[in-house]
Amino acid sequence: MGRQTNQTIENASGRNGDGGLTILHLSDTHGRHRELGALPEADVVVHTGDFTMAGTEDEAMDFLRWFAGLPHRHKVFVAGNHDDCLWQATIDGLGGGCHYLCHSGVTIRGVRFYGVPMFVADCMEGRYEAQLRRIPEGTDVLLTHQPPLGRLDVSGGRHYGNAALRERVEQVEPRFHLFGHVHGAGGVLTAGATTFVNSALLDDRYRRLFAPRLLAFGR
Repeated sequence: MGRQTNQTIENASGRNGDGGLTILHLSDTHGRHRELGALPEADVVVHTGDFTMAGTEDEAMDFLRWFAGLPHRHKVFVAGNHDDCLWQATIDGLGGGCHYLCHSGVTIRGVRFYGVPMFVADCMEGRYEAQLRRIPEGTDVLLTHQPPLGRLDVSGGRHYGNAALRERVEQVEPRFHLFGHVHGAGGVLTAGATTFVNSALLDDRYRRLFAPRLLAFGR
């Protein structure tokens, strides 16, 4: 708070006539965000959490300075389970183009983004799954840190996705569901109306740093 080039552009058709924007997705950088260098151009940069390693305020502030300072017009992020210092925090001074989504949404060029963070306290005290069930209808691009059960969530032969999240996603049917959390399961998967994207940038050993994934939200 080692990079691998990825030129693939994944597409999903939009619900809105004024959709048609590109999204650069990254997740699970764990303090190594500055090693990415210059990022590709995109209309929106999305980070789906675990931008810190130890969850300290200093780590989070370093990430926020970097992220808010990116040249992209729109920047959107949620917190992950490593980013504990943001639990119940209010973040000010990010600038008009940078949005922290904490059970909240923002509409960018007609595309509706909604974000749910993953905090350890919420998981331990039983609030997290209730928060997932409140993901609103009409969401076009959903940001969570954890994947839904059975969607790019396997590491070491074990599923790390959430069943309540999968149930709600199947009800809401966002065009994109963006997440990370499971480092060994990066990729893109389309099932039903939704394209699922895991863009965790570090491997299971926190060693190899991959490039962000460029996505196209079509008209």
